[in-house]
Amino acid sequence: MKYIQKISPLPVFLVAGVLVMASVVGAQPPQSGKRSPVERGVVQVGDEAPNFMLRDLAGNVVSLSQLRGKVVLLNFWATWCGPCRVEMPAMEQLYRTVPRGEFEILAVSTDAQGAAVTRPFQKRMGFTFPILHDSEYRVGLAYGARTIPITFMVDRHGVVRQKIFGARDWDSPEARDLIQALMKS
Repeated sequence: MKYIQKISPLPVFLVAGVLVMASVVGAQPPQSGKRSPVERGVVQVGDEAPNFMLRDLAGNVVSLSQLRGKVVLLNFWATWCGPCRVEMPAMEQLYRTVPRGEFEILAVSTDAQGAAVTRPFQKRMGFTFPILHDSEYRVGLAYGARTIPITFMVDRHGVVRQKIFGARDWDSPEARDLIQALMKS
């Protein structure tokens, strides 16, 4: 938790709206009578990150489970979200400097228009990290992402280790320390 407090926040933009609960593709049923994060609609630190399958800009299906063994920065955002747009260049800097074999960024767009708006944005900004589409907001709701940006740091074993509300400077020494600590665990 000490890493979160050191990552300097940017202004937080709250998203208000009517949200409809939906299930995540590939989510596992609860075991031992305990409600799963998907049922609660909120993923907490220490929970196993619910698996999902979403399409990227090239139309390829990407699942969280295929990234087991890597630390994953799972970021929910939208092109119309000012703080999201502010933090993404720092995410790109981080993405370009941390080895792909150990780390991945999944930027999950909640834009209803999907690739029609994210592709031009990605090209204009020069982002190389994967942009996935959750146009119907199923995965975002399952994770409890009721405001954006929100980031879930998922460890090599698929467990959520940090839940970070609002925009951050992902190129800061504190953010890099967080990523390095997760890669060592």
